[in-house]
Amino acid sequence: MVVAQLEPTPVVIRRGALIRRAAAIGAFGASAVAVHTAINLQRLRAPAAAGPNITERVSVLLPARNEAAHISDTVQSILAQEGLDDFELIVLDDGSTDDTAAIVRAIPDPRLKLVVGADDSLPAGWLGKPWACARLGDLATGSVLVFVDADVYFEPQAIRGAVELLRDQGFALVSPYPRQVAKSWLERLVQPLIVWSWCATVPLRWAEASSRPSLAAANGQFIVIDAQVYRAVGGHEAVASEVIEDVALMRAVKVMGQQAVTADGSKIAHCRMYATSQEVVNGYTKSLWSAFNGPAGSIAVNGLLLTAYVAPAAAMLVGRGRTRAIGAIGYAAGVTSRVLVAKRTGERSWPDALAHPISITAFTALNVLSWSRHRRGANSWKGRPVTAVN
Repeated sequence: MVVAQLEPTPVVIRRGALIRRAAAIGAFGASAVAVHTAINLQRLRAPAAAGPNITERVSVLLPARNEAAHISDTVQSILAQEGLDDFELIVLDDGSTDDTAAIVRAIPDPRLKLVVGADDSLPAGWLGKPWACARLGDLATGSVLVFVDADVYFEPQAIRGAVELLRDQGFALVSPYPRQVAKSWLERLVQPLIVWSWCATVPLRWAEASSRPSLAAANGQFIVIDAQVYRAVGGHEAVASEVIEDVALMRAVKVMGQQAVTADGSKIAHCRMYATSQEVVNGYTKSLWSAFNGPAGSIAVNGLLLTAYVAPAAAMLVGRGRTRAIGAIGYAAGVTSRVLVAKRTGERSWPDALAHPISITAFTALNVLSWSRHRRGANSWKGRPVTAVN
């Protein structure tokens, strides 16, 4: 008996070709990023762990709103800084309803100044953090301004090293990225993408010299800026309505023609941004809608991420033969890029990096949720709206 062999239908062939093509494009992109990551990390600057004392006056500026759980450790770590001959720490209690102000007030140190602000309505056109930072900038008397968040812990030479990098290399702004601590499952899934994204994709040495705003990557947890430059660009008033005010401030510095640098601060500072899954969701959705210059930019960036890191993994799981092999190459490239960054910045490599495609998928979902909340006016943070009122 002769058994007829059925030929694959054109639809099946077309679908298989599309899967292979998507996997190939993604694998190529992921491999290129992995190579760029390895090169980039060789050029990544980091503040020195020891060196000569800083003799100029340094103003450390700390905005705090309902930070009773963290503020004492942060303030104590700043007051324990070494290598600063002349510095002040100004804490602005920005309308806290917890014990933030009382905790700071109980710390006896002549270098520490507490300013208590009322929980009033924000001025027209301002968001909460830029408004708090602007008030701190007005109070500062140093020639170097160091803006820090209230949940960051600093090693003893952290600020000295960051100021030294600023001055010795002739930068106007330095943003040392603290090590991002992640403990819960959603933190471990999403938080590593913060550091990975700029280490893997921003050409760091080109970005240092370029005035292109698109090459700015900064973290408001730890920003060091020359005081004259800060005031020349308009301070935080220039970024009053920006949700991601740290990146906007670096862009303003670049547009002015000054040099700014993103540095590896993982050995001198660390921060746990969010302690619960709900905080992760709320924290990211409040700002992701503004990260990529509008809906079209968000669609483009997330589409590229899904193509480079999810499509190959999907092809590896459901494809056959050559398609599966191509997918495996792309998946391995994505994991390699994550591991390289994690090892350099002190974050957890294994098994977290193996979930990179899931991390990218979660990031995309947070983008969608962020836009949904933004459209409904539902985004807020610490009891304040995330959209400035004009």
